Amino acid sequence: MSSNRNRAFDALRDIEITPNFLKHPEGSALVKCGDTMVICTASVDEKVKDWLRGKGRGWVTAEYAMLPRANNKRGLREGQFGRWPSGRSQEIQRLIGRALRAGVWQGRIGEITITVDCDVLQADGGTRTASITGGYVALALALDKLWQKRATKARPLKGIVSAVSAGMVKDEMLLDLDYVEDSKADIDLNLAATDTGGVIELQGTAEGRTYPADVYAELTALASRGARRLAEIQRDALIKAGVDIDALIQRPEDVQ
Repeated sequence: MSSNRNRAFDALRDIEITPNFLKHPEGSALVKCGDTMVICTASVDEKVKDWLRGKGRGWVTAEYAMLPRANNKRGLREGQFGRWPSGRSQEIQRLIGRALRAGVWQGRIGEITITVDCDVLQADGGTRTASITGGYVALALALDKLWQKRATKARPLKGIVSAVSAGMVKDEMLLDLDYVEDSKADIDLNLAATDTGGVIELQGTAEGRTYPADVYAELTALASRGARRLAEIQRDALIKAGVDIDALIQRPEDVQ
């Protein structure tokens, strides 16, 4: 894989979100971020785990996996031959779940579990952030169906959730890194945030040297601007799919 950085330092890769990509799930989306492609599905189960039963609230969780030829060499299929998902996959799916739960009023959706599956078809950097961005669209589609059926107590969403990377590559700050840029980055940072700028999760590490805190602050601000642009793309995709996204959202600051 080779980087083809023919965009500004603060520009996103070409983003394409295709809602309702699959027939059977309650919600689905194919997300393309540059050459990274992830299929996301949201499945509704009319029950919750024992520890949530009787509490009148639901749960949103996620699973993540890479197909064997998502990379330039075939990897083993996770779950085959009794293998557990890799530590990396487990860490990423927990991140996806945390990010998506931050966008949902779980006390309003009843005792259901929504599982968002994110399967990487092709990897070229940013698979975890693409999974959050596409996973939110799949989740919103599923919640819209519940809303239309009056199966939720009130508006189920708190806002739009998206995620993007930023990094320091050869002393230059870049947004939305591809694989080659990420592999050369001196700082790699991932941000999950709401469309109003609220930070859900921030992961940032340096490689080989340390940086002052203000560098991380600048990278966070760069990623935050990118996340807001992604939220606009998500909104447009949902509207084109017939979802009145604003009718599904009630902001936490508007709740007395």
